[in-house]
Amino acid sequence: MKFILEKKSQLFYIVSSIVLITVLVIFYANSQKEIASSKKLLHTEEVIGKSNEVLLDVLNIETGFRGYLLSGNKVFLEPYNVSKTNVKANLDTLEVLTQDNPDQQNNVFLLKKKVVDRLDFTEKYLSVKNPSLLSNSEKTGIISEGKIITDKIRSAKSSITDKESKLLKGRKIENEKDYHFSELIFILLLIFLATIFILGFLIIRSQKEKNNELESHAADLKLASHYSLSLIEASLDPLVTISIEGKIMDMNQALVNITGLERKKLIGSDFFDYFTAPQMAREVYQEVFAKGSVADSPLTLRHKEGKLTDVLFNGSVYKDENGNILGAVIVARDIAEQKWALDLRIANQELAFQNEEKEKRANELSIANNELAFQNGEKEKRANELSVANEELACQYEEKESRAAELIIANEELAFQNLEKENRAAELVIANEELEYQNKVKEKRAADLIIANKELAFQNEEKEKRAAELVIANKELAFQNLEKENRAAELAIANKELAFQNNEKENRANELIIANKELQFQSEEKKKRAAELVIADKELDFQNIEKEKREIENKELEALSYSAKLASQYSLSLIEASLDPLVTINIEGKITDMNEATVNITGMTRKELIGSDFFDYFTEPQMARGVYQEVFAKGSVADSPLTLRHKEGQLTDVLFNGSIYKDENENVMGVVIVARDVTEQKRIENELIEAKVFAELATEIAEQAQTKAESATKIAENAVKAKQQFLSNMSHEIRTPMNAIIGFTKVVLKTDLSTKQKEYLSAIKMSGDALIVLINDILDLAKVDAGKMVFEQVPFKMHQSIKAMLHVFETKIQEKNLQLVTQYDNSIPEVLLGDSVRLHQIILNLVSNAVKFTTKGKITVSVRLLNQNDEKVTIEFAVSDTGIGIPENKIDSIFENFQQASSGTSRLYGGTGLGLAIVKQLVEPQGGTITVKSKEDEGSTFSFILDFPKTNAVTETDAAILELDAVNKDIKVLVVEDMALNQLLMKTVLDDFGFERDIADNGQIAIDKLKTKSFDIILMDLQMPVMNGFEATEYIRNTLNSKIPIIALTADVTTVDLAKCKAVGMNDYIAKPVDERLLYSKIIGLVKKPVALKDNRPKVMTDKAIPKIKCIDLDYLNQRTKSKPKLMMEMISLYLIQTPPLISAMKQSLLDKDYTLLRSSMHKIIPSFSIMGFSPDYENMARKIEESADGQELNEDVNEMAIKLEAICEQACEELEIEFNIIKNNLS
Repeated sequence: MKFILEKKSQLFYIVSSIVLITVLVIFYANSQKEIASSKKLLHTEEVIGKSNEVLLDVLNIETGFRGYLLSGNKVFLEPYNVSKTNVKANLDTLEVLTQDNPDQQNNVFLLKKKVVDRLDFTEKYLSVKNPSLLSNSEKTGIISEGKIITDKIRSAKSSITDKESKLLKGRKIENEKDYHFSELIFILLLIFLATIFILGFLIIRSQKEKNNELESHAADLKLASHYSLSLIEASLDPLVTISIEGKIMDMNQALVNITGLERKKLIGSDFFDYFTAPQMAREVYQEVFAKGSVADSPLTLRHKEGKLTDVLFNGSVYKDENGNILGAVIVARDIAEQKWALDLRIANQELAFQNEEKEKRANELSIANNELAFQNGEKEKRANELSVANEELACQYEEKESRAAELIIANEELAFQNLEKENRAAELVIANEELEYQNKVKEKRAADLIIANKELAFQNEEKEKRAAELVIANKELAFQNLEKENRAAELAIANKELAFQNNEKENRANELIIANKELQFQSEEKKKRAAELVIADKELDFQNIEKEKREIENKELEALSYSAKLASQYSLSLIEASLDPLVTINIEGKITDMNEATVNITGMTRKELIGSDFFDYFTEPQMARGVYQEVFAKGSVADSPLTLRHKEGQLTDVLFNGSIYKDENENVMGVVIVARDVTEQKRIENELIEAKVFAELATEIAEQAQTKAESATKIAENAVKAKQQFLSNMSHEIRTPMNAIIGFTKVVLKTDLSTKQKEYLSAIKMSGDALIVLINDILDLAKVDAGKMVFEQVPFKMHQSIKAMLHVFETKIQEKNLQLVTQYDNSIPEVLLGDSVRLHQIILNLVSNAVKFTTKGKITVSVRLLNQNDEKVTIEFAVSDTGIGIPENKIDSIFENFQQASSGTSRLYGGTGLGLAIVKQLVEPQGGTITVKSKEDEGSTFSFILDFPKTNAVTETDAAILELDAVNKDIKVLVVEDMALNQLLMKTVLDDFGFERDIADNGQIAIDKLKTKSFDIILMDLQMPVMNGFEATEYIRNTLNSKIPIIALTADVTTVDLAKCKAVGMNDYIAKPVDERLLYSKIIGLVKKPVALKDNRPKVMTDKAIPKIKCIDLDYLNQRTKSKPKLMMEMISLYLIQTPPLISAMKQSLLDKDYTLLRSSMHKIIPSFSIMGFSPDYENMARKIEESADGQELNEDVNEMAIKLEAICEQACEELEIEFNIIKNNLS
């Protein structure tokens, strides 16, 4: 009966599942059909839309052509050219959309042909004739002929639209049918689910009645043997029985102790939850069932208080009388002490290994020292190579100077020729004027002779002329009236076309709104149906889970009926599961029972052991007997050390543990003994003692080797210091004269010079700057080699920092007619921690190379966020160019010192080949990576990745560069400098500032002057005879107790220690060659309140506020118009008329997200920026907005740029109105 019921239930679930799946498949198929019909609907609407766009483009073409034909103004050709491109694209799209409809393909072909005819007709008149040469009748005829073609196009378009409208109507009907069919299927699905729910409820109620009957017949049988329980409890190891499901069924006291939980809580719980690795314990448990048993699997048990115990997991299955597996018996042996001993042994082995490693490292250090010596030799070679590079650089400079001289000669020759041409032109003008004067004299004399005779005739001719002029004026007026009527008619036609286009757009918008609403309604209906299906699935899952629970309960109830038969076999399995020898002994000391471990450790059979004297198997029987008697006296004994003897003579060290067991009347029946094998543990302890002695000896040897290695390291460090000191001295010796050369060159350049003198001095300055760059590169490379390169971690604003740094290249890029594109990821945090100076150095080197090797195209600098977490961000920097590229076989070598892509690169483009080597050695020590991708003649991309910690700190305000100000000219400066040239230079610079200055040759003289005079600030050189800058500063601060500001002047940029400068009391430092503006900024910043050139903070303007800086510069307009007032007024007037509507169009297009209008307005306004002398920043803003419109992406940056453009254009209009009035007043 039970079998039949189960079969019926299974059949019911199978049939229900099949029917449900069938209904769902039908529902899904119909949904797909409905989606397909919706797509067809949208496709039809798209065809209609594209055909309308074609017509609009044709109308724009006709309007643009007509405007150009009537006015001759090429401005009307802009919409013509745009629509010409668009109409071709729309026709191609229309052709693709109708490729599955042969009839429509014919209509599209006809439409395309008509459009081509219209374009050919227009192009014929654009390329052949000048509109100004055509008469009004010819123009009217051309316009009429073009309109006929346009009407044909409109007819062809209407044919396409009519057919698609019919198709649209049919597809809407089909879509509605599919929707109604989906509703019907959904209702049937709900009815079916309700039926399944009712039948399932009846089946579950039937199963509950069966379970109640089974529970009423089950009886609890408790026949567990007290003897078996005593054996189990005697085991020192945690011993537990687990069901097939992994639930604990029984355990001994050892498991209670090791877990810290009561028996009640342990029984029925998941055994694997008490291990630190539950999944591993479960896998071992499954292995027991797979193999029948498992031995010594290492795991860790967790006490409820958190204590961990390392155990060896041992288990075997136990079965009923029919051989069916009922569960597993698990023994977990505590190996904490063994593991400790083993760990100690491993630690000693590790110590020995470390000593060996130290010896190896000492050897490696010796090898490293040899390598260092080799590297020093290599560096000497590099120094020689540097000398060769300097010679080559000098040669290049000589070539440049010779070329500059040739260019000067050529310019002089050209100037001479131009002067000759001007002289000849002047002579020709004088000759013409003389001839004209003579002709006028002759005419005057002839006129005097015939004036009287022709006076009357002249008056008659004047009357006739006036009459003729009146006739001409009347005709001109009639012609103008006719033109106005024609334009009015054309305007009426254009208005009608515009109204028609607007109506078409409104119709499309209304249809699209209706389609969207219908699609949204269908989506909501689908979501509702899906939600109801999910509820039904959950209900079905709940019923299945309930069924499984009842089946488990049935199995547990059936298992209870067999519990009595399994008790004895269960107890035997528990005893055998123990890995330690386990023996029961009666009161007389005779063995009554044992496990297999006892048989193995003694070598005797079970028959020989039963009834024998237990103490005979120990090496010291009397001691074993004493321990046995102690068990009876105390009730138990733990960890008594003894030794068992195998019958073959093998000895086993054990720890003797025992406890008494009693009968149900509490009478003592005997003792349960467990002997734990500790032989391996003792052996490990002995090995540890030996290892300890060996380790102490090895440590002593290693310390001696370390002492030798440290000595060798010191020698190597001294060598590096000597090299560093050499570079420092060389830097000082080169920079000191260079300071005077560059400084005096700047001073002379400020004076009145001839063109040639300026050219020669500029060449000297450029050569000096190039030499300073070369020195800096070599010193940076030396810092990296010596490990002295330090990277700061200070807060800085990355976007602002990079943006400011790239301004350096604007002039050079404009000179080469290149485009600089900046792509910055706005998701990068505003403030980060890092070394902004070194980051600048990396990007400057890469961008400098890109500018150097690129003659056309663009340079792209991108900064992209790769990854971020709570602590740091990972950023990728990339510099791409469209330059000469790098050969593939040279890419691996370009990061080496003094290496360029080819031998001709240095000759053609200059440079030393150190830039990329420095970049690599600045990136990699910061944990970054640098890569390069390049293709010859196409360009290169250098990218590097760096991590930057996040911070909430605020960046320090950048020191503003200061301008000379009359308020700050009463400053007294003491210059402490030993070099006469540098003294003269500083005098000249400070005189230009308007400061009072005094000179001291060394620190001692400076102190003497301070005692007799007062100064506002000191400029202190560091390296001087008698008393250097550090000593002098320390004396001023500590002895004189003066707080006068001190700025360090140094030519040593490798060893200058800012911490040391600040430690002795210096306020700031500046490197030689001295930058005048930076020096002025630092002096004013320390002495008086600065007057900043640049201040980005917003200021509230009062009535007496400083006027705005002019945003226009009319130099270019003057050049283009040759300073002709009328032409300038016309240009300014045109700008004032054109600009406000374009700004309004820009604002409206941003609100409406009209990308076409936005792009058009920006395209028209951009040329006016350069004509009116705007800053290039605003032209770049307009181009970025235009690019955003092309990509149809608008963000906050675009809105901000639009606001700035509106403001600057309004200001420009105000300024241009003033200029316009000035020019107008000058003319009058």
